[in-house]
Amino acid sequence: MNKLRLFFLLRKNTKLSEKRNPMFEANQYGKLFGYIMVGILAIEFLALGTFLGWVGAKEDEPQLVLYTMPFILIVDFGMRFMTQQTPMMLVKPYLLTPISKFAAIDCFLIQQVLDLGNLVWMTFFLPYVFIVWCGGMTTWAALGMLVLLHLMIVVNSQWYLLVRTLINQSMWWWFLPGVFYASLILPLFLLPDSISDKVFDFIEENILQPYAFSWWTFLIFAGLFIILFLINRHLQMHLIYDEIGKKESTKLKHVSEFKALERFGQIGEYLKLEVKSTLRNKAIRARFIQGVCFITFFSLMIAFTSVYDSSFQRNFWCFYAFVFFGCVNLTKVMCPEGNYIDLLMVHEENILTLLRAKYYYYCGILVLPFAITLIPVFTGKFSIVMVLAYLFTTTGPIYFLLFQMAVYNSQTLPLNDKITGKNQMENKWQMIVSFSSLLLPIVVVMLLRAIFDETIAYWIVTVIGLAFTLTESYWLRNIYNRMMVRRYQNLEGFHATR
Repeated sequence: MNKLRLFFLLRKNTKLSEKRNPMFEANQYGKLFGYIMVGILAIEFLALGTFLGWVGAKEDEPQLVLYTMPFILIVDFGMRFMTQQTPMMLVKPYLLTPISKFAAIDCFLIQQVLDLGNLVWMTFFLPYVFIVWCGGMTTWAALGMLVLLHLMIVVNSQWYLLVRTLINQSMWWWFLPGVFYASLILPLFLLPDSISDKVFDFIEENILQPYAFSWWTFLIFAGLFIILFLINRHLQMHLIYDEIGKKESTKLKHVSEFKALERFGQIGEYLKLEVKSTLRNKAIRARFIQGVCFITFFSLMIAFTSVYDSSFQRNFWCFYAFVFFGCVNLTKVMCPEGNYIDLLMVHEENILTLLRAKYYYYCGILVLPFAITLIPVFTGKFSIVMVLAYLFTTTGPIYFLLFQMAVYNSQTLPLNDKITGKNQMENKWQMIVSFSSLLLPIVVVMLLRAIFDETIAYWIVTVIGLAFTLTESYWLRNIYNRMMVRRYQNLEGFHATR
């Protein structure tokens, strides 16, 4: 079987596998919301590409788009973390077949290169290229520009795949993209304007004008694509064998007992479970460390730069610091416990105690973002009243909303299988609750600020948050009672997806 036939066969098998998944119908809701978000982004990109193309045509500088490419590639890199997974889990069923494993890897990598998601940025590139072509650029030059811009996005997809695979193995690999992107962005903020102007003039005169759309540029990016493709081909095959074979290093580790939590009885035991899950399980630990990095980065950007100086941006990022851990983990609440949900059903109200322990744990970890957001408070970008308002909004209405997912979640979440494991949306409510948790509080605050004084608006939100926080025992019991009504339906889903 040649690679072309193998490519179409594997693609067909992948589609059939998705349709046979017991959660296929529910995942369609997630796809629907995804298509809506992509449509909104496409409209914004069309407007931005049209405006930038008009400027480039007017100034007779078609290479103007290249000034924006570093930022576009950074945004594209970040967006892929939300939408694109490594393709290694697709290889697992074929490891015992006579198909060449490298051929299967090649097919899945090529499938990722040809993914329609890579064409999203065409909504920005096409209007730009069309307008500069109307402004006098030759047809062949315009086509070459379009191909080069798309090639940059494809190279970025391979760069993302490499970084994502390495980060799945160790969080220390975050330093690789961190150092790379910091070297591109920080000089713009740290260098004096006189030096920055000289650097831009040098790049314009010696790089962009003579080589922006030359054959050398095509060859450089084509070479980068080939190199990254081959690295991914070798690295991911090596790692997939290690994970499928459960190859682990045996190191003697000190086991923490967290005896201080024993005074809280059964709740203390479940608190130990939450802490140890965060420390030991790769998937949960990775999300926690990513959250700390994102919150610290944006807090420092707000505190020491003027990048996010608008009122809406400051409110959003302050609230984001507190809601991140809940939106990432609590939308799939009880999914990790699906691995041993039968044991939790043995004793009466075991799950209610577990829910309370989870609530106390996720309230406790908010101490960390609270400490980080004090940095913008000290620099005058945040007010302490705003920080407290979003803290209690998270512990109150947001956690109330997110814990409702315990009633409807019924898909087991793998804890350590990060490359071969699946990470799909289980049901429509996860997407709805996630977006509502991120947007509704900001909308409410903005409406209150339009009616009342800013301080009064924050105090109103704080009181509402405290009301939900102090009544957590009542609404957690309500959630537990509704879970028990659906327990057999949820058990069936947990068993089917282990």
